[in-house]
Amino acid sequence: MFDLIKKIIGSNPEQATEQDALTAHLALTVLLLEAAHADGECSEEEKAHLATTLVTHFGISEDEIQTLLDESDKERGEYVNLFRYTRFINENFSEKQKIEIMESVWRIILLDNHLEAHEDHFAHKLANLLGLSHGDLIDAKLRARKQLS
Repeated sequence: MFDLIKKIIGSNPEQATEQDALTAHLALTVLLLEAAHADGECSEEEKAHLATTLVTHFGISEDEIQTLLDESDKERGEYVNLFRYTRFINENFSEKQKIEIMESVWRIILLDNHLEAHEDHFAHKLANLLGLSHGDLIDAKLRARKQLS
């Protein structure tokens, strides 16, 4: 669990707390799950891709994935406050890491080869909340599209 914090936040494992790790994992999962639901539905393919992304790109253990998805679904049911999670990310993640999150969001959005207005709006809103430029947003989209092809 602390490997993710060390990788993403760049902190010393001794300085990172278990709560920091859980918050980082939950923030990532909530943002990616929101991307999957941006078009009003979340397919099994999107959930599987989301889980794979959390494991391969962010080093979260497969054992933790279902717990994170369950907690994220609960958060969604109670109205997700994206600002809370993006604030945590802005305080703890580098710009490069935020761009990697944006690429992950685009991969989930573009997985079905169809970009709906709600999905595009969500991506723009998230990029704005993460303090990313429009150029960063578009570059992340293009890289994500290339990775999916």
